[in-house]
Amino acid sequence: MNYEGAVLDLDGTVYRGEELIPGAVGAIERLREAGIEPLLFSNNPTKSREAYAERLDGFGLDVDPGAILSAGTVTTRYLAAEHADDAVFLIGDDGLRVQFEAADIDLATDPTDANVLVASWTREFEYDDMVAGYEALQAGATFYGTDPDRLIPAAEGMAPGSGAIVNAVGGPLDRDPERMLGKPSSEARRAALDALGCRAERCFVVGDRLNTDVELGERAGMTTVLVRTGVATDGDVASSDVQPDYVVDSLADVPNALGLDTE
Repeated sequence: MNYEGAVLDLDGTVYRGEELIPGAVGAIERLREAGIEPLLFSNNPTKSREAYAERLDGFGLDVDPGAILSAGTVTTRYLAAEHADDAVFLIGDDGLRVQFEAADIDLATDPTDANVLVASWTREFEYDDMVAGYEALQAGATFYGTDPDRLIPAAEGMAPGSGAIVNAVGGPLDRDPERMLGKPSSEARRAALDALGCRAERCFVVGDRLNTDVELGERAGMTTVLVRTGVATDGDVASSDVQPDYVVDSLADVPNALGLDTE
């Protein structure tokens, strides 16, 4: 296959918490040598594209912010396009709030005044946030989540992610969000393909999750590669309806697995 584009997950694929995954930088360099400039796509909604570029620079990776997407990017774009005149109540991290503010999204301070409720990861999540979410939904707000990741990889192991908070916010009314806007949503797939600028069948996606990274690629028609450095295990693969085309130990193995070496 003559690949022209690649989507790479970040946390659990390129790095894990504050630690770079061995071989990741070399693998990305090999992709570039093969003429593929990868799109880096995280389901972590808390950082701007510029903040991700700065973090990657700290790992020795020079990446243009335009080659980075996140669940925060996709959610911000969706709200700006579909709810430009609506008030949005956010239960989420200040980093996501800054992205909303930069896009001139109207942020409500009273949940009962909100047309839209967005739930996402925040380390400060508490009981009062569940109360606010309940009030917003009772008042008729449209409910969105940034991403479905219930657990996220961290240096010390796994930790609750946005999906856990979305479930807690919707739980009192037994409500699921109308949309989850990060991977593998149609909005995320469209954002990725627009950024890549090539046909899906000429692209591959690499990630550590079946229900986000691999499912995004499967739905889009891309080649899919699961790495063992993050969330999913071989046991998960065996029991899942979502099946990757390749399973490798880490990102370092991807160029060889896909026959991308230029030597």
